[in-house]
Amino acid sequence: MATILHVDMDAFFASVELLHHPEWRGRPLVVGAGPHERGVVSTCSYEARKFGVRSAMPSRTAYELCPHAIFVRPDMERYSEVSGKAFEVFESFTPFVEGVSIDEAFLDITGSSHLYGGARALGDALRKAVKEKCGVTCSVGIAPNRLLAKIGSELDKPDGLSVMPFEADEIAKFLENKPVSILWGIGKKTVQTLKPFGITVCGDIQKTPVGTLAAILGSQCLAGVLRNYSFGIDSDEVHWQEAEEKSVSREHTFGADVYDRETVRAKLLELAAEVGMRLRRRKRWAKTAKLKLRDANFNTLTRQLSLASPTRDDISLREAALELFSRETTARGIRLVGFGVGSLRNDDDDGTPTLFDYPDDTKRKRRERLSEALDDLRAKGLID
Repeated sequence: MATILHVDMDAFFASVELLHHPEWRGRPLVVGAGPHERGVVSTCSYEARKFGVRSAMPSRTAYELCPHAIFVRPDMERYSEVSGKAFEVFESFTPFVEGVSIDEAFLDITGSSHLYGGARALGDALRKAVKEKCGVTCSVGIAPNRLLAKIGSELDKPDGLSVMPFEADEIAKFLENKPVSILWGIGKKTVQTLKPFGITVCGDIQKTPVGTLAAILGSQCLAGVLRNYSFGIDSDEVHWQEAEEKSVSREHTFGADVYDRETVRAKLLELAAEVGMRLRRRKRWAKTAKLKLRDANFNTLTRQLSLASPTRDDISLREAALELFSRETTARGIRLVGFGVGSLRNDDDDGTPTLFDYPDDTKRKRRERLSEALDDLRAKGLID
């Protein structure tokens, strides 16, 4: 039997905003359009939800419900940066990851849960790692399929973990008193269609013949699917993609425009180290390096260079990053800095036949061993 984990970041956009504005903690926060503008709420903090504010609600309505809330516009670059770190955490627990959105994913942990002492222990370790690496919390549901895992992740928010029943009779019993709206495919319109027939909870669907449901809903297919869902039956698998990455990159958006080149340089070196760790974890080597800079006027510059040989060690990647950075001068402040590598391959063979190691090959391998040793120390928490 499969073991599927659904992870959902808690009030993600709002949580990321609080990383940069800790003074807002404990106050209602709404991310979306301004309170007097046409537009909707993207997400909101749990403090705002207590006043009835919800995602997709018109911002003007949110203001009427909670006029003392803080309203901020979404910063997708900032959210994407944290999301990238979160997905790196997910992939460290299993390679079978299906990203559903920027803040949500399904993981097939069937083959990896035993490494952590069971599915619950893996889920706890994942939540802890997300909090440490990203500074935000997530909620997790664990179940034999995607449908139940999704339901589970909603049961104990925020920062919760729910392990759903795995036996068929226990699953049906768990769902029988849950509202029909908990199931995929049942929106407000379907809820209203079913209600006059006394179908309000999953147990009602369980007792209703498929033919009767089909007559009510006007669809034999939908009726069959919903009846299966009411028993917790879902045959859909985690849709992960084994295709190899063509590139690896990391970016950082500064809270304010930075005019000090040393500050930008220091962040660039951090990004190069993170790229190197990911390459080594994936057992890949790169042949090109790329720098990305965005200035205060949102002008974006990209530059790249070819590496002398397939590379994945920190020293070589930092040298490449600094060489690219030294070529660029700008009087404007820097808003974003990024570093990436491309032309990835599965080995360090550059295609040149040889019977002996060249001095450069020996130096490269020594650098790789050093970088791998530092990775081990980081994994043990002995260095940052």
